[in-house]
Amino acid sequence: MSTVEHTAVRGGGLAGAVPAMRRFRDQSPHWFLLLGMMLAALVMMDFTTWLVLTLSGAAMGAMLFLMASGMTLTFGLMNVLNLAHGAFISLGAYAGATVLLFWMNDQASASSVWLNLASVIPALLFAVLVASLIGWVFEKLVIKPVYGDHLKQILVTVGGSIILMQLIEVVWGSNEIPVPRPEAFSGAVVVAGIALEKYRLLSVVLGLLVYALMTWIIERTRVGILIRAGVEDREMVEVQGYRVHLLFLGVFIAGSALAGLGGAMWAMYEELITAHMGDELMISVVVVIILGGLGSIKGCFFGAILVGLINLYVGFLEPRLAAVATVGLMVAVLMWRPQGLIPVIRV
Repeated sequence: MSTVEHTAVRGGGLAGAVPAMRRFRDQSPHWFLLLGMMLAALVMMDFTTWLVLTLSGAAMGAMLFLMASGMTLTFGLMNVLNLAHGAFISLGAYAGATVLLFWMNDQASASSVWLNLASVIPALLFAVLVASLIGWVFEKLVIKPVYGDHLKQILVTVGGSIILMQLIEVVWGSNEIPVPRPEAFSGAVVVAGIALEKYRLLSVVLGLLVYALMTWIIERTRVGILIRAGVEDREMVEVQGYRVHLLFLGVFIAGSALAGLGGAMWAMYEELITAHMGDELMISVVVVIILGGLGSIKGCFFGAILVGLINLYVGFLEPRLAAVATVGLMVAVLMWRPQGLIPVIRV
């Protein structure tokens, strides 16, 4: 092959790669941004540090997804903007901590994996139960009268959040409460010379399982189809004999339960809880929802992972910028894609 022909082939390969990259960026912006962020971070640090930070960021993102997915669910499927979501996160954290610290403290502090599981699983289930029950009452008293009116939803849910926060302080007090992790989930496992925290691994697995379950229910089950149909044309579904208000009630309860589950996981992640921890996390939750695209479960998942990763990457490379990294990411994405990474698509 002559030099001219060889140059033409090389030029053609590069010319073909650029459009392919643009198609990938436009068709899969979530993967494009995620892989780009990971590769950029890898260039700026050694591989071992990058791997540890990536796993830690994915774990943080998985817990953010658990908390944000509930709000995404209620907004995407019910068109309800619930700004009291942070209160349900706090509620779940305190409910889980109650089981670990008071009811099953012996099992939680034991050195047995099985006894630790016997405390953690009930703690997570109790957090889900408490958040679900309060969510049921909250939907009946606060949300149901303001369906279809976002301004009223903002006003009444902010008021409801304040009431729930005060009730948390009445029941558990206003002081910070330490929540030590059970021994089986403390420390790290060493894989190929790299220390990986056990709790972060657990968080990633749980986040993936919840994401898969939510996607399956919304996409593949009859209940999911009815809920989506009720959003599009409520009267048509009701004419078929289905009680849409009960489906919406179930969605709100599920969203509250996910907030409680995320709160309980975050309590063990931070090992410290306060009554206003949910409000503090709401900034990250709202960023995740906007970043992924309003009402998108898949977008929520990728948005949460991106937020978790950029927090740790930037925190390691330039700690002074860590506080603004999340908001900076959101602004950058909205300038690129004002509709978010995965708009309209709800699962």
